[in-house]
Amino acid sequence: MNSLLEPGMMVRHPERPDLGLGQVQSVIGARATVNFEHAGKVVIDLRHATLLPDFQS
Repeated sequence: MNSLLEPGMMVRHPERPDLGLGQVQSVIGARATVNFEHAGKVVIDLRHATLLPDFQS
């Protein structure tokens, strides 16, 4: 799934629901910068976390 991430996509971190809904800002290599509603911008190492698309947004 992480290979399908693109800027603008809405995602959730399944292991960190407290972050809330996030919008992908950029994906460079194995890192994605996501702007989460409850945490602001967070850099996610995609080798250790899988972000799930949020199709309800």
